[in-house]
Amino acid sequence: MKIWIDADACPRDIREIVYRASERLALPVCLVANSYMNFPDSPLISLKVVSKGFDAADNYIAEEVSPDDIVITADVPLAARIVERGTVAIDPRGEVFDEENAGERLSVRNLMQELRSGGLVQGGPPQMDALDTHKFASAFDRELTRKLKRN
Repeated sequence: MKIWIDADACPRDIREIVYRASERLALPVCLVANSYMNFPDSPLISLKVVSKGFDAADNYIAEEVSPDDIVITADVPLAARIVERGTVAIDPRGEVFDEENAGERLSVRNLMQELRSGGLVQGGPPQMDALDTHKFASAFDRELTRKLKRN
């Protein structure tokens, strides 16, 4: 099992939770980003820098992920692609994407994007807060426990 982080937009607090779990459970983590970023000096944590092209990080993760992995991403289209590969995705606010809900969440995301581009809805989601971080930690722990019991 490997933990993948769509790292360009992932909040530092969320990455720190993943790093601690990696060390505690000896699980590899791969950050995927369009540019270099700092990360802990650990043999378990790596960084893959991809091109700055549109969806380059998403495409890399979608191609490399396996069903035993967990992907951390706020990108709904990437999460839907991950679920198609049999993998679970968790967004930084603690929402788990699985076979039961990924299609619906992608449809809602696309509708909201259309409404924003038409000027009917403005703004995006609120800033992350401590409750969001707590929800992520709980969801992440649940998914780790579920996957580790399965293996």
